[in-house]
Amino acid sequence: MTPILHIGPKNYSSWSLRPWLVLKWGNIEFAEHYIPLDQPGYGQGEIAEVKAVSPNGTVPALTVDQHVIWDSLAIAEWAAERSPELWPTDAATRAEARSATAEMHSGFFGLRRDLPMNITRRCPTQEWPEDTARNLKRLFNLWQACRSAHAAKGPWLFGQRSIADAFYAPVATRLRTYSVPVNDVCQAYIDTVLSDAAFVEWEQACVGGVWDKPGFPVLDKLYSDK
Repeated sequence: MTPILHIGPKNYSSWSLRPWLVLKWGNIEFAEHYIPLDQPGYGQGEIAEVKAVSPNGTVPALTVDQHVIWDSLAIAEWAAERSPELWPTDAATRAEARSATAEMHSGFFGLRRDLPMNITRRCPTQEWPEDTARNLKRLFNLWQACRSAHAAKGPWLFGQRSIADAFYAPVATRLRTYSVPVNDVCQAYIDTVLSDAAFVEWEQACVGGVWDKPGFPVLDKLYSDK
């Protein structure tokens, strides 16, 4: 049976984008099941349609035969077992890539709070709260360190495209959305992510409401002031 990836709205759901890119990059066949989140229970993990496919009431979730994988990083690791090239081949580099991925998976809370993903929106540059500014500084330092160490291998964080890049891809969109100033190294990495064919496919689905029919008024209102 073809695995089914259950996702939220493509314009907003950063966690859905991550495993979607991983599966695409790993050349793993999957079906896509979109679940509107603008319904009773949003924000409490109590949307009935989500709970029917995900035990913790959140997306993304991946149904594989009769089993469910309900976390973005767990889905990515499942994919890497089938497509090992999703992690760097060198053990030391692979450990570094896993560390960077885990940091994104469990951190950057201020950045997530104040720069929510909204792929189609463009906002003017602004000042950020202290914790968010620290997150941005850490992000830029991380990206620069990775690119400095692995630039000779290719344009991605660890040279070749990996799960780490899928986890930072939503952040690249956020920096564009909120016009966050970045240096040349970080901008080159952002350009690499945003020009990737799989990401462009996802982005194009956000234009013109394709990502959500008939609309997503609650989240659109929530994020319209950001």
